[in-house]
Amino acid sequence: MNRLIECVPNFSEGRDLAKVDAIAAAMSGVPGAWILDRSSDRDHNRSVITLAGEPEAVAEAAIRGVGKAGELIDMTKQSGAHPRIGATDVLPFIPLENVTVEECVALARHAAREIWERYRIPTYFYEGAATRPERVNLEDVRKGQFEGLREAALRDPDRSPDVGEPRLHPTAGAVAVGVRKVLIAYNIHLNTSDIAISKAIARSIRYSSGGLRYVKAIGVSLVSRGIAQVSINLTDFEQTPLHRVFEMVKREAERHGCKVVGSEVIGLLPRKALELSAEYYLQLENFSPARILENRLAAVAAASPLASLEVSRDSNLALAHDLGSGATGERLTASRRAAEDAARANLETALAALKEFEHWMQLEALSGPSILADFRAGRQLAATAARDALDTVDANLKAILEVRNAPSD
Repeated sequence: MNRLIECVPNFSEGRDLAKVDAIAAAMSGVPGAWILDRSSDRDHNRSVITLAGEPEAVAEAAIRGVGKAGELIDMTKQSGAHPRIGATDVLPFIPLENVTVEECVALARHAAREIWERYRIPTYFYEGAATRPERVNLEDVRKGQFEGLREAALRDPDRSPDVGEPRLHPTAGAVAVGVRKVLIAYNIHLNTSDIAISKAIARSIRYSSGGLRYVKAIGVSLVSRGIAQVSINLTDFEQTPLHRVFEMVKREAERHGCKVVGSEVIGLLPRKALELSAEYYLQLENFSPARILENRLAAVAAASPLASLEVSRDSNLALAHDLGSGATGERLTASRRAAEDAARANLETALAALKEFEHWMQLEALSGPSILADFRAGRQLAATAARDALDTVDANLKAILEVRNAPSD
């Protein structure tokens, strides 16, 4: 039974992509955890990396990312349009398949302890992991941002971290560790540079100001593009679908004398969100099928050698058992045949993966900047699948050669 979670750490760096690369590299290589997506924004000065996989593996990869971010990002020199309290601003765990909220809460507690023990970076618990009612909302935890919280944590016990000493790390700040449902980070762009308009629209649509339920929003200025943006977190897209948010922003923009010129999704989104709101209707600037969470997970699962490894392992174990017990005749012949079939199946998997690798290489050469990362991810997955399948073929062949002279009917 597969156990899957998602973790979406947000790092306070979106301009120096070499640092973002280093953080992603620190999270790579943990067996059972995969990086599904990454996006960076210069104006927000923020990067979002999506991890998914087995709970313990994902937690370990995320913890390593926090450590690398703390090493590379100096919050005393960081600035951007997005609120933040640390080099790793938030670290949310999201149950996906055969994992309970309670198990994710336990994982969040473990991650917070490890972050403190390894890196001496304090943590705050929010949303489903919150230990205090006043810390359920991330906005309350983040009040004052890094600069304000740095002072408040020292003098106000109510603002002290949940794990760690009652002070922030001098350069890495603190991390908000949480448990939540799948969240859609969705930005809507306006054909005006007036940030006052985007702030007014954000105020009218967010739930805390009397707007739409399950909507959090702020208005920001995208200096690099000369436009204003309504930056939205949609915490329950089934209750408040994307198209409803889009329509309300569109109407509010018209009321303020401007128009919506596009929108974008940050990270991945569930397939059902697009089933509820047609892709063309949202005018998504950066849409590709690889931005759908389930599609990316399916690609990882298809590229993963785990299924074939399970078959090969079982075949080899059965063959070894039959030989050790002195089995002969039909039983030994059947076991040997199963091992041979496993070798052929894994060789076919390796060849198919190599074809996929070549296909992704061709697509990468043709792709635009907005989806280049998607094609590179596909190429990397195909290469990994080919290597693992060939390794498994090697193990199959060794098992078969060991018994080539075994008696049979």
